[in-house]
Amino acid sequence: MSKTDNIFAGFDLERRRAEHTDVLVVGPYLTERAQAHAGEGAGAALRSPQARLEEAAGLTRAIDLNVKGALHAPLTQIRPATYLGKGKVEEVAEIVKTEECDLVMMDCALSPVQQRNLEKAFGAKVIDRTGLILEIFGRRARTREGSLQVELAHLDYQKSRLVRSWTHLERQRGGFGFLGGPGETQIETDRRLIQERMTRIERELEAVKKTRGLHRRSRQDVPFPVVALVGYTNAGKSTLFNRLTRADVLAQDMLFATLDPTLRALRLPHGAKVMLSDTVGFISDLPTMLVSAFRATLEEVIEADVILHVRDISHEDTEAQSADVSAILNDLGIGAAEQRRIIEVWNKADLLDPSQQERILNAARRPGPDARQQMVVSAVTGQGVDALLAAIEDRLAEGRRVYQLRLEPSDGEGLAWLYENTEVLSRVSDHKGRQRLVLRVSPDRTERFMRRFPAAGLSDKAH
Repeated sequence: MSKTDNIFAGFDLERRRAEHTDVLVVGPYLTERAQAHAGEGAGAALRSPQARLEEAAGLTRAIDLNVKGALHAPLTQIRPATYLGKGKVEEVAEIVKTEECDLVMMDCALSPVQQRNLEKAFGAKVIDRTGLILEIFGRRARTREGSLQVELAHLDYQKSRLVRSWTHLERQRGGFGFLGGPGETQIETDRRLIQERMTRIERELEAVKKTRGLHRRSRQDVPFPVVALVGYTNAGKSTLFNRLTRADVLAQDMLFATLDPTLRALRLPHGAKVMLSDTVGFISDLPTMLVSAFRATLEEVIEADVILHVRDISHEDTEAQSADVSAILNDLGIGAAEQRRIIEVWNKADLLDPSQQERILNAARRPGPDARQQMVVSAVTGQGVDALLAAIEDRLAEGRRVYQLRLEPSDGEGLAWLYENTEVLSRVSDHKGRQRLVLRVSPDRTERFMRRFPAAGLSDKAH
């Protein structure tokens, strides 16, 4: 086994050792006045500190760490050396000692210097939000591309943190997945080996992307519309995906349960086939390196004909989560001009009491931002799912022509072709068994349809 392989072979072992480690979660959030001065995003302004702290604890539990406590640490300014002020550093250090915590999760982005200084002050390993999300992504990625993208981002993050932290453990590697710091004498060697590994991953990714591109082109040769599910993590996208497609995608009450895009065929009410895509959950303060790294896995969203923005309407921070998702969609190039493609799906209606449900249903009937359509559903019970499918169908039908056609009873092959390649809106038989059909045909199939059924005529009826 090569030296490079030795470095990475220990990661899985370190992960297993890290499970159930006692952790203190610290939320070092700027006060409202400081947020305004720093120009933080809409999601941060809308979300309460307590809700942000609860989410951070949820992220921590997502990789089987044992949260011993969660501390809100309001800040008026960020300290260059330790992020926190001196008094708060001492307070956290005392809690770490009292609770015997081995790890402190700081719900912010720390510089390598800040991380090193805090580790010295706390006498415990420190991980920031970026490192934690990278660790979660490393656990959840399943496809080859997803795993490579995560590892590349992880190594890029790790390379800047090959520093002399944890002097009392200088002869051994730290114990938290990719984030374990190496010993002093190995810093430069490991940095070079990590760079070599990153170069190899980039070459592998190019090959994987080419293969993915071929698969995408093969789908375009049989051009079914793509409907993409997006939303904040844990909004219920995978549960809705399973409900719509009767698939068995991992769907758990867990942050970042899904990381790799999953595609399944779906039949709409009048027979049209679409490809439904389940994607990675979005989250506030998503590390920039991950937005870039996962752009390839979000290609289905960028190119989708319809985007279903799934929201947990029962969550107290649903508006803040929506703002975060909209910001990331905007970063992906799906801005105001593309809003017509989006249908908001207000999920988890089953968690609302009857009066809340009535209020939400009334609110959904009013046009949303940019006249966006809003549908209330429960992926668990199936409430509203049929109406959602009809809404998807109507959205895709915009601009499609409707035809009338008479078919002889002997033309069973023609009838089967119509059901496979068009949307059969209505079908009536006369006393001789002849079929009168009203059909909606997508533009890419109109020419084939007219060659096969030249007697078909445009319908003057709206459907």
